[in-house]
Amino acid sequence: MNLSEQVFNVKKYCNSLTLYSRYKTREVNIGDIPLGGNNPIRIQSMTTTDTMNTLATVEQTIRMVDAGCEYVRITAPSLKEAQNLDEIKKELRKRGYTVPLIADIHFTPNAAELAARIVEKVRINPGNYADRKKFELLEYSDFDYQAELERIRKKFIPLVKICKEYGTAMRIGTNHGSLSDRILSRYGDTPLGMVESALEFLRIAEEFDYKNIVLSMKASNTHVMIQAYRLLINQMEKEKMNYPLHLGVTEAGDGEDGRIKSAMGIGTLLEDGIGDTIRVSLTEDPEFEAPVAISIVKRYNDRSPHSEIKKIDEQPNNPFEYNRRETIELVGIGTGNVPRVIIDLSKNNIQEESQLAEIGYFYNAETDKWFMNDLAPDFIYAGMNDVGFNTPYGLRVIYDFEKWNSLSEKTSSYPYFNSIEKYKTNLVSAGLFNFVKINLSDLENQNLEFLKNEKTVILILESSNKHGMAEQRRAFFELLKEDLKHPVIIKQHYIGIDLENFRLYSSTDVGALLIEGFGDGVWLSTENPKIENRDVNRIAFGILQAARVRISKTEYIACPSCGRTLFDLQETTDKIRKRTEHLKGLKIAIMGCIVNGPGEMADADYGYVGSGVGKITLYRGKNIVKKNIESENAVDELIDLIKEDNNWKNPL
Repeated sequence: MNLSEQVFNVKKYCNSLTLYSRYKTREVNIGDIPLGGNNPIRIQSMTTTDTMNTLATVEQTIRMVDAGCEYVRITAPSLKEAQNLDEIKKELRKRGYTVPLIADIHFTPNAAELAARIVEKVRINPGNYADRKKFELLEYSDFDYQAELERIRKKFIPLVKICKEYGTAMRIGTNHGSLSDRILSRYGDTPLGMVESALEFLRIAEEFDYKNIVLSMKASNTHVMIQAYRLLINQMEKEKMNYPLHLGVTEAGDGEDGRIKSAMGIGTLLEDGIGDTIRVSLTEDPEFEAPVAISIVKRYNDRSPHSEIKKIDEQPNNPFEYNRRETIELVGIGTGNVPRVIIDLSKNNIQEESQLAEIGYFYNAETDKWFMNDLAPDFIYAGMNDVGFNTPYGLRVIYDFEKWNSLSEKTSSYPYFNSIEKYKTNLVSAGLFNFVKINLSDLENQNLEFLKNEKTVILILESSNKHGMAEQRRAFFELLKEDLKHPVIIKQHYIGIDLENFRLYSSTDVGALLIEGFGDGVWLSTENPKIENRDVNRIAFGILQAARVRISKTEYIACPSCGRTLFDLQETTDKIRKRTEHLKGLKIAIMGCIVNGPGEMADADYGYVGSGVGKITLYRGKNIVKKNIESENAVDELIDLIKEDNNWKNPL
């Protein structure tokens, strides 16, 4: 093995960074629908009904199955709910539905042990199944740490034995926000801590030769989630394990934002062949989750074969942590600036100021002044079109080189060259700053040497490869290897897809690169006339927000609801959104119950958590501020708390 291969193996988390192939895991039997191995990527979701309401749970399960769910998860917070899983299962079988059921367990080993005798799979969270979690900074000596592990072992072994006896599968599902005090003391609130939390339980199970196990590493932060899964595979490789993986971004939220965030987190991993089953967690009825999951997965049914991408011997970046690629700065693009947004208006006749209103620029004729919102793009691409008015200050226009060259007034406008050869040919008449389209094949020796001396070029990176994200990532690797620091705009053009798939695909393709620290801007386009400029612009900003590289609005970390939820999550999320959506950069967690309360609010500024029927508890970060508020007053109390911290501003 040469040195470059050794370096690559240290960072290994998938089969290949250039050739698409599924990462091979062991097969796990879950009822009559096996998972992992050579099986297709499975779709699942979770009920939101009260588990004690047998009829409602059965009917919702049927709607979920009819929508495409292959597994259905049901909460069992205590023995009585675990027992009622038997009634639910009997009624489903009576109606002809054999869908495997999964019991979701937190805090209650006895409920897990009962459920494992009834359903096909049990999900436990290692952070709160047998471990201690008081969100306190505690010091653990090696002796104390091992003593805690032994205590956990004694509580966990009975479940392992029951699952093995009954042929029941298990998911060891780590949540970023519910790591135990013990794990936090040694690893901190990190992806590595998430991995070790699961592996501790997994090693115990292996002592008893029980391997019918699935693993997950969920977080609401896409960076943390992706890094945790990569680290998990890396560690499994070292320990000669190959357990299947359940993918999901927890508390993704609802609507477009929830879909963007889910597609980014899940899709980034699927691009590298990682993942055996997925759940899209939306704050919506669960039957709406499966179609989104199916749309995300179907792209990979025909991903292979694809055009060959030059393989690499050594990965030049660290896939387990975020580091933005260093660049020079050109016209406000590059290191030190948030990624920029370019909107393609080349098919529009841009003659009136009002045409920019749909992308966030508003002209007041009476005062002859422009106003902009937080979703206003930084550049527009006009192609060969004229712009029939003076654009607002700060909005720059990109023209095709021929059009730009004919302009008498070139202020705040820049030429676009559709190939590096065209730029070379017209170098004498090029601008002070130039946008030049490239793809991976352009980054060969002659062009690389040429670019080293060109300090006025912003690269527009495209790909027509079916495995496009990997090809674009490979281009970034080449730039890193050659120490080329030109800013790069990630361009994605889509043909023959609707708005929903445009949203999901672009979130994956662009988001995966941003998560790697690549890209100084985004340029999305499509040939579908039903997808309006306002949609493209909004989605571009949504992708940047989900990747946490440019914050332009309030972020909501909202759980998808389940049978533990103590209030109407959809209605409450909508109510809070209407009151707070103007608070740019603020993160508000909306949690149905305490199980996913303080822990899941690791990234939030404020938390709104169900603490009893009709009762809400408010948090500042992980700290309780007000307990047991009447739900009808709770949103007002949340607003008062935000104001008390001087984080409030009145909407415009």
